[in-house]
Amino acid sequence: MFVVEREEALTRAQVKRLLADSRVSVGGAVVTKASYRIRAADRVDVDVPPPVALALEPEPIPLVVLYEDEHVIAIDKPAGLVVHPAPGHPNGTLVNALLYHCQDLAGIGGVRRPGIVHRLDKDTSGVMIAAKHDRAHTALVAAFAAKERMVRTYVAIATPGPTRDALTISTMYGRHPVHRKKFSSKVTTGKVATTHVEVLARGAQLDVARIRCRLETGRTHQIRVHAADHGFPLLGDPVYAPRARVARIAEAAATLGRQALHADRLELDHPITGARLILTAPPPEDLEAAWAAVSA
Repeated sequence: MFVVEREEALTRAQVKRLLADSRVSVGGAVVTKASYRIRAADRVDVDVPPPVALALEPEPIPLVVLYEDEHVIAIDKPAGLVVHPAPGHPNGTLVNALLYHCQDLAGIGGVRRPGIVHRLDKDTSGVMIAAKHDRAHTALVAAFAAKERMVRTYVAIATPGPTRDALTISTMYGRHPVHRKKFSSKVTTGKVATTHVEVLARGAQLDVARIRCRLETGRTHQIRVHAADHGFPLLGDPVYAPRARVARIAEAAATLGRQALHADRLELDHPITGARLILTAPPPEDLEAAWAAVSA
């Protein structure tokens, strides 16, 4: 499609909407069909309306920016920050923060908003990337779906630690058959979920381990569920971990106040330039303090 090739910020879907809204003209005549053939001497005019405002207020929430250009922004999300507004969390979210921080949002789908392509749980910290315009958003969505050129790793604390130093967990994955707000890898139908687990260190006295998990798929709660279902739940996980019986572990979990999980690395090709992006964020202080408390 000629307009898509010449206007890099526009996707095919966006150009089709512009055609349907009579916002594309050739030689002064409105064109509404994508099949219209452009000749060498034709003048093509595209009237791209400004994105409409999102019905959310920008909020000056501090962000740790790992990378930013006119196409994307990557941040180190702190634990406790909800990604998207939802019932119970109408504001104070990552979206509100990005609306305030990014003054160059071209918007997604004609709305001035950041393009969230993946999420972290509220109480999981670490690397996230968002798109600033439709073309980057479409490419990022495709990259997260394809996964061939993407590396996503997390560091976590497991209590107890895995029995093996390295393992791959590949299961069916879906809603828990009884507790519908939870997920399970002990189901017979659903989607495949694969997690690669490596033990980085083990506790000196307690049966705990610092682990790295590499996602081959990205299901909701995947690492938390795979860890719990295979005998090494994450420290402090309020949903999938049983109550700790060892006082030192219970104290560390209570002090941490969240699951011990941090997205430390995201590698992918830039959605527009193709350059390799390697985005890293070290584990935050609360996670390091929890490991120090249980590993000595």
